[in-house]
Amino acid sequence: MAKQNSNGLILFFVDGLGIGERKPENPFYALGGPDPLCHFVDGNRGLDLEGNVAATDACLGVEGRPQSASGQTTIYTGINAPKELGYHKQGFPNESLRRIIEEHSIFRQLKNAGVDDLIFANTYTPKFFERKPRWKSATTCAVEAAGMPFCSIRDLLGRRSLFHDFTNRTLIKAGHNVPEFTPRDGAEILAGLCREYSFVLYEHFITDKIGHDMDWERAKTHLPELAELIRETLQSIDLEYTTFVLTSDHGNIEDLSIRNHTRNKVPTVVWGRKKEVFASRISSLADITPAILDLLT
Repeated sequence: MAKQNSNGLILFFVDGLGIGERKPENPFYALGGPDPLCHFVDGNRGLDLEGNVAATDACLGVEGRPQSASGQTTIYTGINAPKELGYHKQGFPNESLRRIIEEHSIFRQLKNAGVDDLIFANTYTPKFFERKPRWKSATTCAVEAAGMPFCSIRDLLGRRSLFHDFTNRTLIKAGHNVPEFTPRDGAEILAGLCREYSFVLYEHFITDKIGHDMDWERAKTHLPELAELIRETLQSIDLEYTTFVLTSDHGNIEDLSIRNHTRNKVPTVVWGRKKEVFASRISSLADITPAILDLLT
């Protein structure tokens, strides 16, 4: 069943990761060291494993600070959602954004193109399945638009999905009977999914919370673990056949002097198969889905 000799792509989404300045307010500068998350407006420093970086416009020609709902909708559809709305939408998609996702979901587009071995790797807790969610993320809407199943705690226990907190510490704190994972555990799970599926999407949100909370202490402990997860995943997949794409919806954590999102460009970093071609196509968030479709179809 493994797809080791087939081409595939993993999209690794990190919420609130911008390209910042070399100043003390930027934890990537303050903490120092080469890091796959560490990018500066005057050029990256010590980028691991020879990734190609595309500085990516998250403002999309619309006034104001980029926001999660419209930015993520843009990433997962290829449609400039803020331009369609006329503003940046925070939080969760409204009806207009849900209509865009329903029609243009990346999962739906890939399925229509004949690529049906797809997975959204994030674990959903039982609360999601027990009642219809009042609020749905752009990704939840995108998965539903393609009629795909969601991963559950059972999948996590079987090492076939990964919670957005890849250590499982928040799940354990909430009373779930799950083991604590190391970054290496998370990497093994993601690498295993890459060998089985042509398209894997994984999302991580703690970075945005750290930015909003201006939480230096958590940044010091969390960012090295997240960087390790990315490095370990890159070392565990076959980059001859697999493309690894890291991107974000807006800036935030790169400036812990403010609670708000930034207007900074975000890094889209590409490793592996056809990394130069893919990165060369990316100038805004709206370019990501079309580039994925061209690479996989």
